[in-house]
Amino acid sequence: MTQVTLDGVMQGNGASSDDRRNGFERGGWARGAGDDGTRTFITQTYQRAEAFLFGRRTYELFASSWGSVGQMRAHPIGVALKEAPKYVASSTLTAPRWEDTTVLGGDLAAAINELKAKPGGELQVHGSGALIRWLLANDLVDEMTLIVIPVIVGQGARLFPETGPDLALDLVESRVDTKGVSIQVYRPAGRPRYATA
Repeated sequence: MTQVTLDGVMQGNGASSDDRRNGFERGGWARGAGDDGTRTFITQTYQRAEAFLFGRRTYELFASSWGSVGQMRAHPIGVALKEAPKYVASSTLTAPRWEDTTVLGGDLAAAINELKAKPGGELQVHGSGALIRWLLANDLVDEMTLIVIPVIVGQGARLFPETGPDLALDLVESRVDTKGVSIQVYRPAGRPRYATA
């Protein structure tokens, strides 16, 4: 699950200071977006997770907010994150500071397949653009939820870069809230078909 703009940017959605990589100055574009139904959908998604998988950057951002700010820890999303195991795909993180965190190194595909094979609920990824792209390229995504905020920011890291692997998607669910935020749930469906000359 991730929030993106209409032009596909996912960088700096929460606050203007969250992510300033590569001169990004337009952060906070998702603040206040979505109505109560969308916020409830997001919260309920976190609450049904059996475990969470993060890339290093998103993990550190979540650990310093949902994992340590009292008001955020008490929010139902913070509670869900605290109660579930957290896994981080990283070759550089050595001392995770958030309780119940395991760093996945080595053969990442094998480790994720092992997590997915465990009985129980969902293994969810939130944010973590580089990880999402890697998971898609390695056929490790069962379902993807995009929360599309009706804004064009014109700069920043995009979920899907200009070049990369191609993938067909089946739309499972789609809705638009009263503020114009759309929620689109997709399942990977192999390679797209292209017209031939």
